[in-house]
Amino acid sequence: MRRDYLRPSRLFIASILAGTTGWSGHVLLLPVALAFPVLWSRARTRSGAALVSAGYFLAASRSLPQGVATFYASDLWPGLLLWLCASASFVAVHAVLWTKGLGVRPLHYLLAAALTALPPFGITGWAHPVTTAGVLFPGWGWWGLLATTAGLMGLVTRMWPAVAIALTGFWLWSAADWTDPNLPEGWQGVDLQMGSSLGRDASIQRHRDLIATVKDRAPRGVETVALPESALGIWTPTVERLWVKALQRTDISVVAGAVRVDAEGYDNVLIAVSAGGGRILYRERMPVPGSMWQPWRSLFGTSGRARAHFFANPVAAAGDRRIAPLICYEQLVVWPVLQSMLHDPDLIVAVGNGWWTKGTSIIAIQRASAVAWAKLFAKPLVLSFNT
Repeated sequence: MRRDYLRPSRLFIASILAGTTGWSGHVLLLPVALAFPVLWSRARTRSGAALVSAGYFLAASRSLPQGVATFYASDLWPGLLLWLCASASFVAVHAVLWTKGLGVRPLHYLLAAALTALPPFGITGWAHPVTTAGVLFPGWGWWGLLATTAGLMGLVTRMWPAVAIALTGFWLWSAADWTDPNLPEGWQGVDLQMGSSLGRDASIQRHRDLIATVKDRAPRGVETVALPESALGIWTPTVERLWVKALQRTDISVVAGAVRVDAEGYDNVLIAVSAGGGRILYRERMPVPGSMWQPWRSLFGTSGRARAHFFANPVAAAGDRRIAPLICYEQLVVWPVLQSMLHDPDLIVAVGNGWWTKGTSIIAIQRASAVAWAKLFAKPLVLSFNT
């Protein structure tokens, strides 16, 4: 039989299209990512499976080089290097677990999906196809996650056309009746457009401007206002006193991002502050690898890195509500939200500071991912981003 030399190229191009379209930032297009397991299973060699995995992942994370270049005010080379390094774990897992054996292929794909969803490989487990569960099975919760996982396994078998037709039916049914998650009663998320100055401008005037924004954006009936990641800058007793004093004679509570610094490094946190005082509500479980989380620094005895509280504080108490907090990067990976959902929170609060993503689809992808998870578990959602 004549060997099909064009097959790897066709699969590679198709995987790029799947990654680009599925992770375009439009939540209803997420199920396009389900083409990946089909393409992975259609590869005839391990190298072909690696090529498919690389095409899908690199296309899904295509905005990373430009974002890194903007963040560091540099050329594209650092971003390109990080882009390639981040893809290594995803490609390696799917290449190693690819198999010709039809009988064991679904189990191999299940193991690959699990490994890329959980640490350590899940630390860079972006663009995970299981995120589509919220679009396919909104409101199904853990059963929807199980159904999606079963569908992913079915897509790598000979029965994949029938499985694909069934999943497409659920997709179209969901899209026809789609509504965004509800905003929880008494909550308001505020988007800001302060660029790179947010979190860096520590002036009293900047805090007064934010306080005025909170009061302006809190209509009657709103008790809690969410501000983006890093909105309060470095959290100090002075900043706390300023905000507590400003919120006197109001019933408003503010949940906002900040940084808590000590001699060894810093925590990326959410602060809850009201007229009664301020406190750390949540410490980020997964800061951005490379730019924030740098575990290798400890090997050289240097400080300044962000700490990762991997499986700590999955939920936090804000007033009489239990919230699932997701700061920036945590919205792109699977395990933080699933860990939070194990505790059945009342709502999801997703914040980010994405000034460096201008001209890319990163914030749109973060929003789409958060919306998908909120829809899957039927949780109200509060969003707050700075651009």
